[in-house]
Amino acid sequence: MDAKTPAESRTILTDLVLPSETNPLNNLFGGELLARMDRAASIAARRHSRRIVVTASVNHVAFNKAVPLGSVVTVEAAVSRAFKSSMEIFIDVWVEDRESGQRSKANEAIYTFVAVDETGAPIKVPPLEPETDLEKERFAAALRRKQLSLVLAGKLKPNEATELKALFD
Repeated sequence: MDAKTPAESRTILTDLVLPSETNPLNNLFGGELLARMDRAASIAARRHSRRIVVTASVNHVAFNKAVPLGSVVTVEAAVSRAFKSSMEIFIDVWVEDRESGQRSKANEAIYTFVAVDETGAPIKVPPLEPETDLEKERFAAALRRKQLSLVLAGKLKPNEATELKALFD
């Protein structure tokens, strides 16, 4: 199975924040943003694996900046690491200033997807080959996050989490 790059999975969704998608403060509902991120991440995972994909977990979400009514929101997702059948997807959310058109980062998230066959059984995905410095940084950090998750779930002994141990040596 040939390796793929994060660029091959990159997905960009741009949309407007409408009144029905806002809270009483006229900012985008967090749940609406989560759904947009899930859709973008799903497309990125499918592009990487060329398989049916399902959301396995939402590992991290940072709502750093409110997204006001009428804003143009861009959700950018790309595979940051591929494991056996799972893929970590890193998502950046950008808000465009209405007057200047300048973009600023509003939020970010990390989702995990699993590729499955027609029966729902996990299936192998291609490896990922990061190219840019940011892609390489996210690639390395993904293994640490996976090991931490496995340790916390009791599926990996702490002394076997080599990437985590390296942080403290």
